[in-house]
Amino acid sequence: MNPYLHSGRKRALDVLGAVIGLALAAPVLAVAALAIRLEGGGHFIYRQRRVGRDGVPFDLYKLRTMVTGAETMGSGLIVDAGDDRITKVGALLRRTSLDELPNLLNVLRGEMSLVGPRPTVQVQVDRYTERQRHRLDTRPGITGWAQVNGRASLPWHERIELDLAYLDSASLRHDLFILAASVRMVLTGHGLYRGETGGWREPPAG
Repeated sequence: MNPYLHSGRKRALDVLGAVIGLALAAPVLAVAALAIRLEGGGHFIYRQRRVGRDGVPFDLYKLRTMVTGAETMGSGLIVDAGDDRITKVGALLRRTSLDELPNLLNVLRGEMSLVGPRPTVQVQVDRYTERQRHRLDTRPGITGWAQVNGRASLPWHERIELDLAYLDSASLRHDLFILAASVRMVLTGHGLYRGETGGWREPPAG
């Protein structure tokens, strides 16, 4: 196991980043919450059960981007471009990745990290091979190596391979590289939906 994944340095980066992020994002969250309530009513925070480190489940916090009960409609958990369950406000939040901002609360609670494999649902974890289950050896992240190399546009098995590669190469330098690359991804919206073709790059040394 890569010792950095459970080190004080990684946790310090998480806490510092989450505190600064929430402080800067507070006005945006307030405006987004109001817009969500005005458009469709209901609570502006959406909770979904996800699988965390060592297979322990937790509630992931996001801004609501879809109509209430969306998981039981249409294609269920699969969301693609043009999905009519996505609200107008939700489309903007997804395009800018602002819907992920409440994930910072999960980071402060110690359920997530700023960088790591994205948390997934139990039905997907149940299909993991023994090797793929190593994806659960660390806290899931808001962003990760798979996110900056294609995001949801990658086939699922390629995303898992990228996550496993991250576990081997993780370092403070690598995390900072991924965070910087994530900013570019947010600005371009690349790989937001699974209909695109993603790329594959080797992680930086160190």
